[in-house]
Amino acid sequence: MYKMIIEPRVSETDGVGHINNTTIPIWFEAARNPIFKLFTPDNLFENWKMIIINMNVEYLQQIYFGRNAEVFTWVKKIGNSSLKLYEEIHQDKRVCAKGTVTYVNFNLKTQKSEPIPDEIRRELELHHFLE
Repeated sequence: MYKMIIEPRVSETDGVGHINNTTIPIWFEAARNPIFKLFTPDNLFENWKMIIINMNVEYLQQIYFGRNAEVFTWVKKIGNSSLKLYEEIHQDKRVCAKGTVTYVNFNLKTQKSEPIPDEIRRELELHHFLE
């Protein structure tokens, strides 16, 4: 499992006093940075490999400014050229949001998907989600 601590910002808080629902996918994406780094070690967009093809978010509890949140990311499934992640955001020991996202390992130059390399696959398997 990958883990990231988020310190909610005032600008992410909406008029009813909780973190805005549009912020949650951004936090999920921020916690994927270690996975992006596996596929594109130089972080250059001309070499980018991870193309999102599906995302689902469930909002379970409100999240508030002034209290840190934890984002947990697990690898749910590894296909030939794609991977599915399962993610949760916790605050005050409560699961506040959860979701899944699917990415394809994509070559921008050839405009085709590519198999996930074995060394990346081995690293991803260390973070496998156990249901």
